[in-house]
Amino acid sequence: MASSIPTTLVRLVDRAPNLSGAEMAAVLVPPRQFDGASFDSYRPDPDYPSQTDALEIVRTFSTSWAPTTRTGGFFSRQKKAPTGPTGIYLDGGFGVGKTHLLAALWHAAPGPKYFGTFIEYTAIVGAMGYAAAVKLFTGAKLIAIDEFELDDPGDTMMMTRLLGELSASGTRLAATSNTPPNALGEGRFAAADFLREIQSLSDRFDTVRIDGLDYRRRDIEGHARVLDDSGIDAAVSAVVQKSASASISRDDFGGLITHLGTIHPSKFVKLIDGIDAIVLDEVAPLHGQTDALRFVAFIDRVYDAQIPIFATGSPLDGVFAGDMMSGGYRKKYLRAVSRLIASTQY
Repeated sequence: MASSIPTTLVRLVDRAPNLSGAEMAAVLVPPRQFDGASFDSYRPDPDYPSQTDALEIVRTFSTSWAPTTRTGGFFSRQKKAPTGPTGIYLDGGFGVGKTHLLAALWHAAPGPKYFGTFIEYTAIVGAMGYAAAVKLFTGAKLIAIDEFELDDPGDTMMMTRLLGELSASGTRLAATSNTPPNALGEGRFAAADFLREIQSLSDRFDTVRIDGLDYRRRDIEGHARVLDDSGIDAAVSAVVQKSASASISRDDFGGLITHLGTIHPSKFVKLIDGIDAIVLDEVAPLHGQTDALRFVAFIDRVYDAQIPIFATGSPLDGVFAGDMMSGGYRKKYLRAVSRLIASTQY
């Protein structure tokens, strides 16, 4: 990277982030790109009517917190708050707007309320202990869970127990989900598997199917961008011009993958805190599934933070080698590919 570029260089491999349970809970809000998400800003694809249907269903669910009101004098009957399921589950492929609708619901709900990924909630329980986590979340009006994981039976059952206690106390639930290991099919997130896994909670969820194309790919074709050193300098220069105090990380791809293995995925959000752009050198295909899944979790946090990625070597959307793209975690890798392509289009 040219020395004439006025920027602060850091290495992610030199960072060892740590988060307490309380700190994890404090950042349970929608990702940055959904700060202003609303029902009005959701743009349904006219070719997929289920998106319009989902918008109206979630909007109606958002009235669940409407207070009771009197329609007349002192002796008049109260108007009852809307009734219906206490939970809603958005079932669909990646990039169809599930997270946007979940964030819009969160913004519409009264507080206290929380929005996080499945892994963030399980990390809080692990850090604080189950009883303390129940105490923390009791009284919440809404618990929104993005990317409900069905890969780990133990974590799924623990979350089922936690959500069951919260739901019984009056908390409303909303979730989206990724694909369990045995659920294949183009763009399908298997609502039946979700409902079966959460067992006793299933009758409290209204399942909403959302079909459509990945919005991140509608105007993007080809692969993730690959740059040489001069291209890296030009890209970083453009980032620096937007902020006099830009902080750029630059790491060897293999070294970063190794470092990710030393950090719990719940701490990836702290790993990239304050970073304005990420440079990865000598990108190469990943051959171990454990490394690949960690990288997926890392990219989820990078994408949520809207941090651009500049890379040399192989295209980032081709790092999932071998039979990964046809195996049980195929949907996770497809989502990551979509986000990697979008994150390099700067």
